Amino acid sequence: MLDDGLKTQLKAYLQNLRQPIELVASLGEGAGSKDMLALLEDVAGTSDKVSLNLAGDDARKPSFAITRAAGDADVRFAGLPLGHEFTSLVLALLHVGGHPPKFDAEALDQVRALEGEFRFETYFSQSCQNCPDVVQALNTMAALNPNITHVAIDGALFQAEVEERQVMAVPTILLNGQPFGQGRMSLEQILAKLDTGATAREAEKIKAKDAFDVLVVGGGPAGAAAAIYAARKGIRTGVAAERFGGQVLDTMAIENFISVSHTEGPRLAANLEQHVKDYDVDIMNLQKAVGLVPAKTPGGLIEVKLENGASLTSRSVILATGARWRNINVPGEAEYKNKGVAYCPHCDGPLFKGKRVAVIGGGNSGVEAAIDLAGIVAHVTLIEFDSQLRADAVLQRKLASLPNVRIVTSALTTQVLGDGAKVTGLTYKDRNHDQVHQVDLEGVFVQIGLVPNTEWLKDAGVALSPRGEIEVDHRGETSLPGVFAAGDATTTPYKQIIIAMGEGSKAALSAFDYMIRLEPAVPAEQEAA
Repeated sequence: MLDDGLKTQLKAYLQNLRQPIELVASLGEGAGSKDMLALLEDVAGTSDKVSLNLAGDDARKPSFAITRAAGDADVRFAGLPLGHEFTSLVLALLHVGGHPPKFDAEALDQVRALEGEFRFETYFSQSCQNCPDVVQALNTMAALNPNITHVAIDGALFQAEVEERQVMAVPTILLNGQPFGQGRMSLEQILAKLDTGATAREAEKIKAKDAFDVLVVGGGPAGAAAAIYAARKGIRTGVAAERFGGQVLDTMAIENFISVSHTEGPRLAANLEQHVKDYDVDIMNLQKAVGLVPAKTPGGLIEVKLENGASLTSRSVILATGARWRNINVPGEAEYKNKGVAYCPHCDGPLFKGKRVAVIGGGNSGVEAAIDLAGIVAHVTLIEFDSQLRADAVLQRKLASLPNVRIVTSALTTQVLGDGAKVTGLTYKDRNHDQVHQVDLEGVFVQIGLVPNTEWLKDAGVALSPRGEIEVDHRGETSLPGVFAAGDATTTPYKQIIIAMGEGSKAALSAFDYMIRLEPAVPAEQEAA
């Protein structure tokens, strides 16, 4: 199952095991069970601290549990943890075997202190780049706290179960049989939902922080670059991010980041965070900004209000809140989100194997999604508002060569249809003849571009474009003194990772230049008066 290179790497990793672990397999007669047996035999053969037990009685077959002699850990995989989940398997082996997880120590203490029974189930797909963070976080929790169990389930392998539970997006998390969450979640986010007092405690910690010289709002490529450049100037720097990494976390293949031929979003996001942590930067993750109060006097403190009720103050602020997927805003879209309406073909595509889907959008993202989906689903209908596709010519030629794809142009999507539980179709209007057509299908993938995350700035006095983008000049300055902006949330053209990083660096340099030209700072107590 594993090639010699992977076996050698795994053997090196498993030298870190501190106590024996057992792989308890529940196997059937199918090909999946044979593949799992081969995988588990390869794993067991790499370390004398790993044993294999074939007497498992789990109802899900094929599946296996990772346990230790004390019986105080229960981490399970239903299906083969390959693809993006192979790292999850390696980490689960290590953490059940006593190797310390690389999470924040305070968060790990929170996990150990949780009381009650927590039976987690996560549905994943091997092509999902969002799933490993969830699987790894919950596996770690199950390895540390005997009150917690977790099983990661390959939705493509357990199709009947997916249908019964109406799982139409990955990752989908159940807790004690009830819906808990969907989409990427970090360990801290999971803990925040379980530990209701965590938000209030974090708010109190934030309220006690002194003013920053530069406060970066946003933790994507622009925000990370801004933080690094500011910190290198030796000034007090903070980052408040709703989720560190931003939209990069939802990006699959990145092949235009100069000097790096190929990488993936989660890997790049992890590298960004580590690079920022190399400097003296106060990172406040999972903190959503909801308000901006300009300085009362020239060079005074700017206030950023957070959703948890706390506020941060700073002499200068860099807004790098990025953008999110744009909705089509038609009846049925919100009602059937994650019930057939999806935004990530790489993550959710395998759940629609053999079914009919539509892709809304004829740009590069839409056409790439249609091409990827065509190899999985029965049929793809691509719907484009314009009279022609806007994707690169090479992508259009590839799309046109696929036999199970229908392209509809000059079409306005008017409604997503469903039966109350899941998507059953959509309607669109032919813009040339005003005729309304219905397409019967099971999934709708929306790929129509981005919308800036700037709604919270509308009453702050920051000038916004008609599209909601923050207006900036060539230095990254906004209409408010001391407030700068960078990245996909701004009017800077071409929303690309490498451009966002450059703009973030420029904004930090401009903020530093602004700082050194200020008059000596007014003491906070005098300014408040």
